[in-house]
Amino acid sequence: MRQRRLEALENMTSRILRGIAGPVALALAVAGTMAGSATLARAQESTNRVAAKTDWSVFVEESPKECWGVSAPKETVNTRDGKPAQVSRGDILLFVTFRPGKAGEVSFTGGYPFAGGSTVEMDVGGTKYSLFTDGEWAWSGSAEDDARIVAALKAGTSAILTARSARGTQTRDTFSLLGFTAAMDEAARRCAS
Repeated sequence: MRQRRLEALENMTSRILRGIAGPVALALAVAGTMAGSATLARAQESTNRVAAKTDWSVFVEESPKECWGVSAPKETVNTRDGKPAQVSRGDILLFVTFRPGKAGEVSFTGGYPFAGGSTVEMDVGGTKYSLFTDGEWAWSGSAEDDARIVAALKAGTSAILTARSARGTQTRDTFSLLGFTAAMDEAARRCAS
């Protein structure tokens, strides 16, 4: 089950990276999380991005049917031993995925392998949630947790995700929630059946 979930997330990320454009691509480029112009060019070739809602984009994949909202961080801070650190990270994305008949599933990829056995802390308006990690991925532990997190994200203005890499770097990524509710409504509607 976990391996299937990881493979699905990796496939989705590949599609997202091919499809991010507009405000998300700009945020990625400004934040320095995109690896050069080749990635940006690939991102602008999307055929499955169906909407842009301020800082969030919505994608739909038909086979199998999946709909998701995704965003890149507005700010990224990397530290080691409490001091700013220059590190190389891959793409950093927060997203919620919908499938027909299922509620949204929260996922995060931090652009590096997380420390073994660690969790990612998500802070939305002072309320904290833990996401468990496996490799470069993190997600909540249950559908109930996903529902609580999505409700908090809809009510919030930003989400701060704090994690630790396998090399000991502490990362703090701040995501804007402008457009989140509209993006989630759009993704859920498109995957309602």
